[in-house]
Amino acid sequence: MEHPEGDIAERSVDTSADSFDDTPLARELADMTRRRQALAADAPPLPKETRIFTVANQKGGVGKTTTTVNLAAAMAKSGARVLVIDLDPQGNASTALGVEHRADTISVYDVIINDEPMVGVVQKSPEFESLYCIPATIHLAGAEIELVSLVAREQRLRTALDQFLATVPNQFHYVFIDCPPSLGLLTINAFVAAREVLIPIQCEYYALEGLSQLLSNIELIEKHLNPKLMVSTILLTMYDSRTNLANQVAQEVRDHFPKQVLETAIPRSVRISEAPSYGLSVISYDGGSPGSLSYLEAAAEIARRGAPA
Repeated sequence: MEHPEGDIAERSVDTSADSFDDTPLARELADMTRRRQALAADAPPLPKETRIFTVANQKGGVGKTTTTVNLAAAMAKSGARVLVIDLDPQGNASTALGVEHRADTISVYDVIINDEPMVGVVQKSPEFESLYCIPATIHLAGAEIELVSLVAREQRLRTALDQFLATVPNQFHYVFIDCPPSLGLLTINAFVAAREVLIPIQCEYYALEGLSQLLSNIELIEKHLNPKLMVSTILLTMYDSRTNLANQVAQEVRDHFPKQVLETAIPRSVRISEAPSYGLSVISYDGGSPGSLSYLEAAAEIARRGAPA
């Protein structure tokens, strides 16, 4: 004998399961699972020569230090040897990487002002075996003034970095230089030392304000001090796909810089904001979060694109 009530109950269970599969949460979970599997299945290639990035944007609050730290950690997690040079007197990158940067710590200030070799300044981050940092201390705040009277004041970081990379026994694959949010002599030193510029752009109103000035300054550096410098990478940060404004800004940036903008955008994320207070990148703090996955994907994209010819 058939039991129509049972059939109805069974159909209702099936329908509810189907409806769950079609909810925003279920779609997000499925998407994150797919992204994790894609990252695990295809390890990004390591560069044959060291790639040196300056992460710069004179506009504050765009995720510059956050981007530096998390891209470096993502690269290290994928097997690369990575060096972060903290050139911001606030020392936030040093904090996030868990390295010592008290006032009496030997730091990048001593490298630039006192010609201290980098080999005696570099510290290993406790986060990954292949992640290193040259810390910044409060002394760096006065370095802008002290640099004015020094010989080859724009070249001092580059000279020290080139000597370090030439003598270190194991090759570094990536160097990321975190700049202060200004266009002073410290930032000029970073531009002269680097080969590539990575610009984080916040997906909010006024995102492109000041960018033309930054690009003009980079062009001047390229013309007079570092002919190998170029803007190779632009990363969209604090992206919220639910808002029209974020989508409009993202599209505008992609229209202006189609070759430089990464496909990956970094979402707004509480986890990304929380991680530095624990002396960690979001890669270690919450490796399964959307923010962590996005930085891992951005790092993989940079690696696959390779250095510009």
